[in-house]
Amino acid sequence: DVRALCASVAERRGKPIQLVGLATGSEVLGMWVATDVADLIFYEQITTRPHQDHIILHELSHLLCDHYPVISMDISALTPNLDPEMVRRVLARTTYQEAEEQEAELLASLIQNRAHQLSLAHQDGETVLDERLDSAFVNPWTPRRG
Repeated sequence: DVRALCASVAERRGKPIQLVGLATGSEVLGMWVATDVADLIFYEQITTRPHQDHIILHELSHLLCDHYPVISMDISALTPNLDPEMVRRVLARTTYQEAEEQEAELLASLIQNRAHQLSLAHQDGETVLDERLDSAFVNPWTPRRG
């Protein structure tokens, strides 16, 4: 579950991740806003749940890959209750370098694919998704056996 993964990442980072659905119908389907107190992941609400999940994973992947270009953008229309002084970085799909977009899209697709494989394996009683995700965060660069 994408939302459970976001909660797990937030817990491990010690900073909440808030998912915010937007009914915009605009060209920007997702956006990550990093503040001092929370990470906000905005996603297009007027789409299917699988598409929402992929948008969220894409933005979460930017966070996981440490993509931090500084962007000058007025987000007050999207977040009228958010103090603009508190926003440190805004990461929007249209402002990344192409390599960062490709990296985030690839990681989002890999996470989705792996979660699907693990859920199928769990149905067969071979493994538990939560245990595998937990172990993945211990050291993601350690090769796995089997």
